[in-house]
Amino acid sequence: MEVTRIFDLLDNYLEKYPAQEVALAAKRNGQWRKFSIQEYVEQTKNISYGMLKAGIQPGDKVGIVSGNRPEWNMIDFAIMQIGAISIPIYPTISQEDYKYILNHAEMKMIFIEGKELRNKLKPILPELKTMEEIYTFDDLDSEYKYLDMLIELGKQNPAPERLKDIKEKIKPEDMATIIYTSGTTGVQKGVMLSHNNIVNQLKNLEMTPAKWSNKALSFLPLCHAYERVLVYLYQYLGMSVYYAESLGTIAENIKEINPTMMTCVPRLLEKIYDKLYLSGKKLPFFKRTLYYWAFNLATKYQLEGLSSWYKTKFKLADKLIYSKWREAIGGNFDIVVSGGSAIQPHIASFFSAIGMPVFEGYGLSETSPVMAVSQRGKNGRKFGTVGPALPGIEIKLGENDEIMCRGHNVMMGYYKDPELTKQVIDADGWLHTGDTGKFTPEKQLIITGRLKNIFKTSFGKYVNPQAIESKFTESPLIENMIVLGENKQFAAALISPDFVYLKSWCAVHKIPHASNAEMIENPVVIKRFQEEVKKYNQFFGDFEQVKRYQIVPEEWTQPAGFLSPTLKIKRKVLEAHYADRIEKLFS
Repeated sequence: MEVTRIFDLLDNYLEKYPAQEVALAAKRNGQWRKFSIQEYVEQTKNISYGMLKAGIQPGDKVGIVSGNRPEWNMIDFAIMQIGAISIPIYPTISQEDYKYILNHAEMKMIFIEGKELRNKLKPILPELKTMEEIYTFDDLDSEYKYLDMLIELGKQNPAPERLKDIKEKIKPEDMATIIYTSGTTGVQKGVMLSHNNIVNQLKNLEMTPAKWSNKALSFLPLCHAYERVLVYLYQYLGMSVYYAESLGTIAENIKEINPTMMTCVPRLLEKIYDKLYLSGKKLPFFKRTLYYWAFNLATKYQLEGLSSWYKTKFKLADKLIYSKWREAIGGNFDIVVSGGSAIQPHIASFFSAIGMPVFEGYGLSETSPVMAVSQRGKNGRKFGTVGPALPGIEIKLGENDEIMCRGHNVMMGYYKDPELTKQVIDADGWLHTGDTGKFTPEKQLIITGRLKNIFKTSFGKYVNPQAIESKFTESPLIENMIVLGENKQFAAALISPDFVYLKSWCAVHKIPHASNAEMIENPVVIKRFQEEVKKYNQFFGDFEQVKRYQIVPEEWTQPAGFLSPTLKIKRKVLEAHYADRIEKLFS
């Protein structure tokens, strides 16, 4: 069948892969709970019937506040196939953000996962003007209804003809979802996407996985457009989707299910890279020498143009070292898609060399989300680029090298905000991304920074902080970094160390410490960071170099509010939190 609306994916899956025993799976009480495509379709229909019985009409807004789980997908499809608007919401945002989104979207029904989230939302529920129905997933001791009750309501009140009639009236150009951006600015904007926006993405991404790729691991938030569309793609291709238990269990889950594909953000790969690097420190001299020879060789891997001598060394390294790493990590990957932010080329080279081929992509929620992605074939993939534009999508560089996009992937607009929509989509249909870039001669796109983050020193010199941060975080000592200096005489930085690596380094050098704060105040550690800053400053001109910096004892994490769901630093949050430290840097 032809897929023209998002919910057509489910019927398409059932038609093409009726014997699929594992469409969706998640861990429950230590065991994988697997849903066949038959069960998936049946549950989704019952949820749709239940919502119709509860009074949900086409055009109504229905929210999902939950981590990744099979029920998320069921509810998502159930909402859209009755013509309602599916609105995923991050489980990690503040009460004020919840109140704003739920009222702004005029939410009529909401699904909430777990006791913690229920308690977080409970105080604001009386302030929600349009909310009529609240369901939890499995929080049975709450005063609210739970999902199984809605499923049972649907079973008791089947409405196949009504559902069929509604589905037939839904057009590809109709709005399917609103995604509220949670980026790094803190400003919540409702991105309206049509069925057509997303379905075109799936058809253009169809050839990204190889034909044999059949099992995906998912752990990035489904409420983010990036992961959501990739999970749609998996289903479009009839792949099994396994949801990781948490970020902390990814390695264990990979070993359990042996996936052929997953999406990730650069920071995850960097953490695995650092862990592998540290593992070599414990080996005896000869094995350690061989280990790091193979390690460094992998960072120099290229997709083409390798010398015969390199290929000979590579075969030896693969037999002795890389094969063991693949076994330890889970060695059956066809593709690892990296997005959310730029990945360092040597990291992409490294993982591609050891058997986890990295494909990099780029886009925004406003572009459904993919604009460009590494592709198979000639000039389709090059480390340090995000690949060429997808078919049917135009990308050009505007003033100040701003990346601009036009095509079937561009959003319908911002919900209830036509003026803001006009600010980002010009009269010719070009969406202004706010990011800067350049092209290779082969038309592969390279992301160079973000316009809003570029600042000018008091000497009139422009500084791109992201370029500096990206280079400095190549250091195993530096987990995250923020570069500052708007209207100041020089560039300065706050550095959050990689404390796992730093603790290991301190152990090797017999440096005692009772806390992170004590560790970073040790003179030997301070000197080591001075050397590292000096080393990486050499890559930049004098006006770009970090003249002053402070090392902070805090880890910048998403739960702490310092990172976005895709693990990008929230600049404004960090600047507010460290206002006193920043002032001292420039005093």
